[in-house]
Amino acid sequence: MHDLPNRSLAVQRSALQSGALIPLKTELISGADERFQLRRLISATPKHLTKAGPKPNPFRPWDPRLEVACQPEHVVLLNKYPVQAGHLLLITKQWQAQGDWLQATDWQALSAVWKQQAGFWFFNSSAAAGASQPHRHLQLLPRGVGQPPCPLDAEFEALAQGGSPRWPWQHAVAARQLKPACNAEDLLACYQELAAALGIGTATSDQRPKHPYNLLLCNKWMVMVRRRKESHAGFSVNALGFAGYMLATDASDMSWLANCGGDALLDQVSF
Repeated sequence: MHDLPNRSLAVQRSALQSGALIPLKTELISGADERFQLRRLISATPKHLTKAGPKPNPFRPWDPRLEVACQPEHVVLLNKYPVQAGHLLLITKQWQAQGDWLQATDWQALSAVWKQQAGFWFFNSSAAAGASQPHRHLQLLPRGVGQPPCPLDAEFEALAQGGSPRWPWQHAVAARQLKPACNAEDLLACYQELAAALGIGTATSDQRPKHPYNLLLCNKWMVMVRRRKESHAGFSVNALGFAGYMLATDASDMSWLANCGGDALLDQVSF
């Protein structure tokens, strides 16, 4: 896996030309709560976001036109329907369930990618946590030097340093400050500690996580959110919602969001 950022750019160019890459068009909406970034989807809703009908596995086989890099057990792909350019997926080559525990091999693959491409990682553990596919996939949004990982970065950093969060879903979040150059073993240990702290369970005692969850990760903090449902008021919420990114569709109740706010939406879908 050599020169991942430049390889990603080259694959983006060719995938756009071949039609394999279909970026979603959105528009930024100004809101009362500037802590959140709210966008409205202008493009037609992709099939993977619709709830009707069976969903074929797009990762078996994956589209080779979207392949950026290959590892022994994982492959790095471009997200076929990105809102942000360069959105990457880290998937297992063989079937692994999204709802099972992340393994040491997943963290080793993530660490190898992260050393090549800086950015903000997130993971949706199941459909109830906003996962659109049941095949194991972690997601990376590239970030440049000095670019904040997400809108709520400062709040997460304060929490990681021992501060008290302002969120109504405070009890559903655990965080711990990470070293900037964490290795795979440290990341796995942190993941396991957060799961245990939130009552999601442990891989040694529980065959699968007891509850759906979201995971958010940058080089300053790791956050896990315990979930209870996927959507509210017509807004589908995955890990990016808890990072401060929200996406409205035709089904979204904009008046509800304007009256109640982003924190209330997150409170409705978290435990």
